[in-house]
Amino acid sequence: MLIAQISDCHIAGPGKNAYKIAHTAENLAHCIDHINQSNPTVDLVLVTGDITCSSQIEEVERAARLLDRLRCPFYVVPGNHDTRSVLWRVFGGRACPEMSAGFCNYVIEGREIRLIALDSTVPGEPGGEICSIRAEWLDKRLAEKPAQPTVVFMHHPPVKFGVLETDEDGFAGAGILGNVIEKYQNILRILCGHIHLSSHGGWKGTIITTAPSMGLQLGLDLTLTRPSEFYLEKPGYLLHYFTPDRNLITYTVTVGKMDGPYLFDEQ
Repeated sequence: MLIAQISDCHIAGPGKNAYKIAHTAENLAHCIDHINQSNPTVDLVLVTGDITCSSQIEEVERAARLLDRLRCPFYVVPGNHDTRSVLWRVFGGRACPEMSAGFCNYVIEGREIRLIALDSTVPGEPGGEICSIRAEWLDKRLAEKPAQPTVVFMHHPPVKFGVLETDEDGFAGAGILGNVIEKYQNILRILCGHIHLSSHGGWKGTIITTAPSMGLQLGLDLTLTRPSEFYLEKPGYLLHYFTPDRNLITYTVTVGKMDGPYLFDEQ
């Protein structure tokens, strides 16, 4: 099974760039073209939030027009730059199959890996939260199939990753989420966005993996002293490969021209 993860697209309105300078729509288009050409074929794409810059309907519609070019199914969860009700107007019933108690929580069945979407957003706030309602919903879903390999995907990682801007945003309810996660041994990964960097961290018996953005990388300063900043780079996404040996391997894919290939035997 092959899963692509796109995150933090930050699509601005028609003809506009994110933060006036980031060509995120063009970068998303490049990633989609790259995914469509994948061999073996990608089975599905997960879009882990911040689909838009400011959750305007025209931004969501522009993102949808691009994502609809994918040759495989795709699924979305909201980020802090999105509004779940606006996403539902455009993606509801397909890329967001259902809502649960007012949250974009749902399960994707029928694959080698069971995929559980978890809505970590707080209206009007940059930080994340998993409240008791969402934690109880997740616990019930995980209890349904405790032996099947499972991936949880959401926007905010529930731990600090040493990136000033997102660390300051915070995450409420990490404790109650962690209490649920550590009960189950079949959670292969928690896939997140928000960090705008490819990173991995162990947590509660599983691994949290965050995806890069569409060429809009946050500055990495582990001293946490520099002001929040971002850099423009080539677009990228994550490719998660569930091997025949039932291991989930993750690759960071950068989309753009490279020098090569060269054959080792000829050098």
